Amino acid sequence: MAARTKPARDGVTATQRPPLFRELLLVAGLFLVYKLGRLLVTGHTDEAFRNADRVWDLERALHLPGEGAVQSALLHGDGLVHLANTYYATVHFPATAAFLVWLYLRRPKHYVWARRALAAITAAALVVHLTFPLAPPRMLGMAGLVDTGQMYGPTVYGASPEADSLSNQFAAMPSLHFGWALMVAIGLIVATRSRWRWLWLLHPLLTLLVIVGTANHYWLDAGVAAALLGGVLAVVRLPHRTTTANGPSKPVTSAKAPELVGAVR
Repeated sequence: MAARTKPARDGVTATQRPPLFRELLLVAGLFLVYKLGRLLVTGHTDEAFRNADRVWDLERALHLPGEGAVQSALLHGDGLVHLANTYYATVHFPATAAFLVWLYLRRPKHYVWARRALAAITAAALVVHLTFPLAPPRMLGMAGLVDTGQMYGPTVYGASPEADSLSNQFAAMPSLHFGWALMVAIGLIVATRSRWRWLWLLHPLLTLLVIVGTANHYWLDAGVAAALLGGVLAVVRLPHRTTTANGPSKPVTSAKAPELVGAVR
């Protein structure tokens, strides 16, 4: 009995950790919805390219830097562009899964918050994918960009969008690569105490450079993902602690997501 009620390092007890089997089902279900939902918007080729023209023109009207500037830096060496392609293809899911596993084991209350936030931003992104199919810049002739995945490898996409049965290549906006990476960084900053925790922001920054440099996403794809995540975090409850003069702080749950600095433990 004592073992079951002994407080964990983050102020929660083992009995407050969600059942593992249920969580595995939830996360697996989230992954399946993510994959199947993206496939629902295949076949909207003409609309996807019209939207790509609009996004490209909007970025130029906003005086955003061209995606080609990042790609040019990658193309200085085959090794660098291959590394960027590998990062794009292999880091996205494993990093997010490792983040959830660590939170589940070490910060159960933060795990529930992060899992809900990831589910919410994924659902919101799928709605945008369904209503706004978008061809990535590597397919846009006026962009003059190289499909680095096909040219240098590795790639997660088929050579032809119409023949690609495993993924939807017209779901560029928002970029869940960037949205999930940003959530991982924010989650680790909030859930940890290290003075070096802010270095986790290098993960979404590197992800941003990779998704743009490989011509899989526009700058605005990352901007929309960040906006969606901001909206999610404004409504998804975040566990935090209040400090007391007589002893350790006690975990409480706010009605709204607090300021990031105030939430850092």
